[in-house]
Amino acid sequence: MNILIADDDSTSRIVLGATLKKLGHQVTAVKDGAEAWTVFENGDVQLLISDMVMPQLNGLDLCARIRAANRPKYTYIILLTSVGGKSGYLVGMRAGADDFINKPFDEEQLAARLVVAERILNLQSQVNQLSGLLPICCVCKKVRDDKNYWQQVESYISKRTDAKFTHSYCPDCYDKAIQEIKAGV
Repeated sequence: MNILIADDDSTSRIVLGATLKKLGHQVTAVKDGAEAWTVFENGDVQLLISDMVMPQLNGLDLCARIRAANRPKYTYIILLTSVGGKSGYLVGMRAGADDFINKPFDEEQLAARLVVAERILNLQSQVNQLSGLLPICCVCKKVRDDKNYWQQVESYISKRTDAKFTHSYCPDCYDKAIQEIKAGV
């Protein structure tokens, strides 16, 4: 899994990065939330492990920005913190965190949480794939929308994308049309 680490403590960042690599993950490590945001904007971040308290852009604000970005691919967020207690947990969950790990982290607990994160990301991918399926009539090729309304595929796609349609014949249909014209059908 591709994991982004954001932690201003270089020792924590190095130890966490080494542990994640040992567990078989690809790691990008940055020193604060601002750098993490730049990496997020420019790439595909499956999982973020962020310290809660950092200069410039803290983990809570980074988490809230990522959730507000509302990308089609979900980013699982684990906050790494020495801030304990119920209030820190609730603030992090409201900001959009999926999980928490206390500093210093336990390698076995981290590995278990990563298994859960991977399961959730895989399920999210399956849901996105299924929601991309279009019910289409095998005779007239109309598609059904979410309100059970059947419409031409061009109309359906035009309403949901910037796609423009031009019409032409594929080689098979062209040959068939020519044969029908010649036969006088």
